[in-house]
Amino acid sequence: MRGAQLDDLRDGVPAGVAEALDVVDRFDQAMTGGFGRLDPQGTAALADLAGAVSATPLGAAAVEAVDKVTAGSVGEEQLLLLAAARTAVVGAVHDALRGRLDGTLGRDRAQWTAPTTAAAPADGRLLAARSWLAELALAGWRNVDHDLVSASQQALTALLADPARRRIAVLLDGLADELRYASPVAAMERIPARRWADLWTRAMLLTSPQSGPAAPETVSGRLLIVGADVQEHATAVQLQVHAVLEAGGGAGDADRSRLVRVNVSAAKVDTIVGPVVWQLLAEHPVLLAALAGRLSLDVTDLPLLPSGDLLWRDDQARPGAPTDPFAVARVQLGEALAPAVPPLDRHPVAIAEPVLLEGYTVVTDDDGLGFEVDGTRVAVDVDRLPGCGPITAELLAKSSACIGLLRWDGDAAAGPGWSVQPIGMQATVKRKQVDLHTGDWAQGPTDPKVAKAVARSGDSVAMLRERAGRLLRK
Repeated sequence: MRGAQLDDLRDGVPAGVAEALDVVDRFDQAMTGGFGRLDPQGTAALADLAGAVSATPLGAAAVEAVDKVTAGSVGEEQLLLLAAARTAVVGAVHDALRGRLDGTLGRDRAQWTAPTTAAAPADGRLLAARSWLAELALAGWRNVDHDLVSASQQALTALLADPARRRIAVLLDGLADELRYASPVAAMERIPARRWADLWTRAMLLTSPQSGPAAPETVSGRLLIVGADVQEHATAVQLQVHAVLEAGGGAGDADRSRLVRVNVSAAKVDTIVGPVVWQLLAEHPVLLAALAGRLSLDVTDLPLLPSGDLLWRDDQARPGAPTDPFAVARVQLGEALAPAVPPLDRHPVAIAEPVLLEGYTVVTDDDGLGFEVDGTRVAVDVDRLPGCGPITAELLAKSSACIGLLRWDGDAAAGPGWSVQPIGMQATVKRKQVDLHTGDWAQGPTDPKVAKAVARSGDSVAMLRERAGRLLRK
């Protein structure tokens, strides 16, 4: 990215973004107090939300739902409509921001095509989950306690037992875990209202009848890895690999290089942290070896969703030639076709566009770490650096080039702001150029000091598996 592009992003935030987020924030504050006991500010916030979607197909239904909620007649149907209205407003913010980003980067993006399969009716497990989510909304975050969190257990257990419901099950499990840790919420100094409302809204919509998934396209070709991100929660870890697919078959834009993602995940416990997290993903040795060895991958007949997500199957991939992620980023990122964005992923926090930054000056001050390109500064989000990789804030302060995920972290109060999350970096250490990438430790730490520390702490994953085996044998 050049300084002029960063300038355009910084100064060219679309009109209406701050106003839309203000509507969302006031809705979230109303939810903090609970929809079962709305005050005048909460009533006004819901009315503004309905007004924000008045020109959409949701308009009339949203107004009716708000009227019923403010009159004290709150049902699950009304709460579902409120969740849909909030999602529509946040989605509009996402579209404006991503449109600005694509225009600035000159990045072409495929258009989303809605699936045509009929929606399956919600079953009892989903309805039980919706009932608990409704209880949360009526009570409000400030009134959540251990008893209310524990009420989720039955629905959660049923959902976790069904692999087809894993998406909402993991989401609910994470939300319940955060609420359990924070309970009683009334004692919290600062309630993460937007985050919890985001999770609640998405979960609420996932309890409604869903159309079948979009039909995947089968692709073959060469996968060139740009970098990897590791996202950890107390109960789950997800590896997301960003890559360019040089496809060798398919339809439509199949002959054009495309930006794709590979997502693999695993359950975990909160005691598993640092480099040992990679052991949880050991079922994907070919993918991990490609990350650690910086290899390309030859993939055959892998399903590719319209969202750009490759449904990973390790046995349909073979290691290829060594590649340089920085060379891939320089040559391929500007030409590759970006994927369409599914409706439920239209949220500013879901923006994570791979970009290449070079020729910058590192700035460290009270605002934290930043990269300055041609006089324009972009913040470096060191808080997102995973503990299972070699990249640190100290090393980034010495860097000269960076592959990162461009993210938007603004809000109505602090103002919009773009930041970059490094997933690869180049630096000069002792007069030698050193390249570091998040995935370098996918097969174990390459830093001798870190490897010794991990060895001294013991194999926590093996220990937990052995204990679980003993419990099962009993």
